[in-house]
Amino acid sequence: MIDLSVLTEKASLVAKEAGTYLREEQRTFDKSLVELKSMNALVSDVDRSTEELIVQNLKEIFPEAGFFTEEETTKKQTDSEYTWVIDPLDGTTNFVHGLPIYSVSIALLKGDWPVIGVVYEVGMDECFTAFEGGGAFLNGERFFTSTSERLEDTLLATGFPFYNFSKVQGFQDTLAHMYQHTRGVRRIGTAAVDLAYTACGRFDGYFEYGLSPWDVAAGVVLVREAGGLVTNFSNKNVPVASESIIAANKYIHQFVYIIIKQNMG
Repeated sequence: MIDLSVLTEKASLVAKEAGTYLREEQRTFDKSLVELKSMNALVSDVDRSTEELIVQNLKEIFPEAGFFTEEETTKKQTDSEYTWVIDPLDGTTNFVHGLPIYSVSIALLKGDWPVIGVVYEVGMDECFTAFEGGGAFLNGERFFTSTSERLEDTLLATGFPFYNFSKVQGFQDTLAHMYQHTRGVRRIGTAAVDLAYTACGRFDGYFEYGLSPWDVAAGVVLVREAGGLVTNFSNKNVPVASESIIAANKYIHQFVYIIIKQNMG
């Protein structure tokens, strides 16, 4: 039987090493090296080399696990009982444009259920960690979600659609409601950090659609272990493969869901 506590600590060290590499690379990064994977989805050799570094280190600490990675530098392996889900650079657009808000996201799934989550926010040198049943921590200090009970007292986070515009009008209507009934909505450009900040109470809630498993897998563990709720836009507690997400403290989640349902069906 694996020790989730020990694995989480080791995975956090892997994330920090990757973050140190990213921090150094950003100082001399050449925008001309950026490629376009798909509409508005940027990638560079830094994404790939960081992923290779993470995969190599994770293989050493838990060789039995498979891999599911954003940049596909290693063959997808999901037939193992455990699978690492990796986003080596969440916030590539921020990174490319010199913004200091980007992260390394590492999760471990048992089957399709996330049991370890590590998000290292590079610019602030903040490492968020959690494992199932073990609580959530920021640089070693335990944290919990916010306790706001009224929507008008909340600060929310979201991510703008960047390739799937099928629900954009409903999304715009949802934002219009939030503008008028909350303290504000933030879009910082990395879903992993949005979830980490929701988990530790900086945001009261977060919602987005058009996501991939590596965007949210680690953050889902953080929010759950900090006492929050995570569902999709249909209010179902589904695996990380869902393309939509509502994460919030236990009081606010219902209000965010109702507004999304009214505007997005």
